[in-house]
Amino acid sequence: MEKTVLVETSARHVHVTKEALEILFGEGYELTKKKDLSQPGQFACEERVAVTGPKGSFPAVSILGPVRSANQVEISASDARSIGVSAPVRESGDVAGSAGCKLTGPKGEIEIKEGVIIAKRHIHMTPDDAAKYQLEDKQIVSVKIPSDTRELIFGDVVVRVSEKFSLAMHIDTDESNAALVKPGTMGIIL
Repeated sequence: MEKTVLVETSARHVHVTKEALEILFGEGYELTKKKDLSQPGQFACEERVAVTGPKGSFPAVSILGPVRSANQVEISASDARSIGVSAPVRESGDVAGSAGCKLTGPKGEIEIKEGVIIAKRHIHMTPDDAAKYQLEDKQIVSVKIPSDTRELIFGDVVVRVSEKFSLAMHIDTDESNAALVKPGTMGIIL
């Protein structure tokens, strides 16, 4: 059985705490849903913030909702170099000791001491998907991206299993560009 997975490009984005949201946008502020994302309960927001490092800034980075328990900025390796941040490759949520940056919204700004990461490429799947594909949570796999012109195999892809997930692989924009990924691209788990 071929183990296929939808490959999605995760562009730079920010996750914020309720406290950070109120500093950036004002007391009592609530996120405004723009569109649902593939992972259940996750959504892109209308709100954008500036992300600034020692060498530069991205003026309008999307916030993803809902609010989280820790601030997190996910950027590509190219992004990190362009703003002068030494962001480590990490799984989402693993921000301890990672890079910091400044976030600026219409009502205020905050310096986060940690939280800037390059997201480790990963596959979200349910326990049923994992059983079907004979995979386990935290297992490391490779995924082939078929192409007529730029076929590529990504190694070091972490499998993340939860009832809260929907089957999809997430890679950043650098990785997506390297493989010429388009909407609807299907990868093959090796």
